[in-house]
Amino acid sequence: MRIAKKIAESGTASRREAERLIAEGRVRVNGEVVTTPVFFVDDSHEITHEITIDGKPIGRKSEKLVVWKMNKPKGYITTKRDPKGRKTVFDLFPKTNDRLLYIGRLDYNSEGLLLFTNDGNFSRKLELPTTGLSRSYKVRFHGNLTKEKIEKLKNGVIIDGINYGPIDAKIIKQDKSNNWAILTLREGKNREIRKVLESLDCIVNRLIRISYGTVSLGPLPSGKIEKLSENEVRKLVKAADKSEI
Repeated sequence: MRIAKKIAESGTASRREAERLIAEGRVRVNGEVVTTPVFFVDDSHEITHEITIDGKPIGRKSEKLVVWKMNKPKGYITTKRDPKGRKTVFDLFPKTNDRLLYIGRLDYNSEGLLLFTNDGNFSRKLELPTTGLSRSYKVRFHGNLTKEKIEKLKNGVIIDGINYGPIDAKIIKQDKSNNWAILTLREGKNREIRKVLESLDCIVNRLIRISYGTVSLGPLPSGKIEKLSENEVRKLVKAADKSEI
């Protein structure tokens, strides 16, 4: 398999982050710098070849699947390291031996449920559109989300040549200043809800993810994290297996 995928499976970094580390010359195999993500390793190579990042061997894939949930505050970026020095979601974790990867990023100004796992394959599976896990958001916005616009959301919209899939919308409050709605979708393109609502003349000013698959945000305070129980993890795994096409 490609080295970037191997690094992702170890739980050390996502595949995209692994490719960036390779481009920066920080990945070595048996002491030699890897210069391309098109570098293959297999089980036989693992016997005599050591993969390191910044001189440290990558971790082995955990035998036990671990999943955490966080109530992400606004003003944190979803990445492990930010070149601009901004606060990242990993700053909210106490020191832990688990090598965690986030599942389905939230942008800088978004809040709410963010999942983490120590399994790169599981992280990727939960993010895939083909898996189709639902994600629900509580959204505050300016504008009038009419029945006609809600119907458009259900049918999916095209913006600048990009197809955005069906979104279920339920209005929970409307007044002259701010409106609130619950929006549920099954894929997570970059800033999808903000872009789709803007195309309908509705401007989002607050976005809170409240569920991802079988996991709900619940009463978890902002900035806090909580490890899922084994039963909660089993339900999430089962939902992902059942939803996958």
